[in-house]
Amino acid sequence: MKKVTIQTLRRMKQAGERISMLTAYDATFARLFDGADIDVLLVGDSLGMTVQGHDSTLPVTMDQLVYHCQCVSRVVERAHVVGDMPFGSYQASADEAVKNAMRLIAEGGVGSVKLEGGADYAEVIRRIVRAGVPVMGHIGLTPQSVHKLGGYVVQGRSEEKAARILEDAKALEAAGCYCLVLEAIPAALAAEITAALTIPVIGIGAGVACDGQVLVCYDMLGMNPDFQPKFVKRFADLFTVIREATQSFKREVREGAFPGPQHSFTSTPDKPAQNKEGLALASSNQRPEAPAPDPEAAPAVQSVQANIVALPLQAARGASDRHGEEGTVKLYSVPGTMVE
Repeated sequence: MKKVTIQTLRRMKQAGERISMLTAYDATFARLFDGADIDVLLVGDSLGMTVQGHDSTLPVTMDQLVYHCQCVSRVVERAHVVGDMPFGSYQASADEAVKNAMRLIAEGGVGSVKLEGGADYAEVIRRIVRAGVPVMGHIGLTPQSVHKLGGYVVQGRSEEKAARILEDAKALEAAGCYCLVLEAIPAALAAEITAALTIPVIGIGAGVACDGQVLVCYDMLGMNPDFQPKFVKRFADLFTVIREATQSFKREVREGAFPGPQHSFTSTPDKPAQNKEGLALASSNQRPEAPAPDPEAAPAVQSVQANIVALPLQAARGASDRHGEEGTVKLYSVPGTMVE
């Protein structure tokens, strides 16, 4: 399994292979999406709305983004992980921007960062890239500028605004961005930008001509029935599935149907398997001495060797007290016929 890198994404654009991208905020969803071969996972500041319950992304802090990046990056094996630069983490100065971008890489474990803004942030992007941190740009509808934009509205519908977005896109590529997100702009404008840039362009509400598509995972999975903007397609209805499962749980608890015998423990332990008889815990890394040969024993018994299973030291409660500082303990499992 090859890790998706920024070079992988560039090759995908050159080959005309579409890029899939989803948000992820925790290990469970990250593991699921990575197992489904999603190319890019974005730990977005959208967690402010989807996870924290805010009405915007603005309250999300740098420490919170680092934490969620850690949750995602530690379980991902294939996907390229991108961490959002939250509001206030890069707008004040280039020095502050570089410091925070490096935190997401060093502490959060991501492979790159994403920040919102056009040509006005070109110098900030240059500084971050110069520090060795890959940057994904984001223009069009930029949620951190929701008050300046007057709400969550489509951008670039007039010729003048469309020309400005195109110039912003070119400026971000020139500043060193390896990829660009276009949000909520006309499809024709997105197609023009995608054709004009050599870097991959990921769309969200920007038509099908982009090099790839991104959605917020909870929107894609249909987990909020009250929120469905025009650009969102629900690929599942998990709201209904989860609600029905929860109602079934409640009903079975009230009726006494759960837990059943198969979910309960008994006072009599299960009979140990035959090959578990004679289990002995060795306190060192050396094999135990083999028992002395019994001349009256059958040859088959004399030739049996001990099966050695190495387990982490912490697997045995208190093992650190009994076995010093050794890194593992060894369980020697021998047939019961060899133990008096």
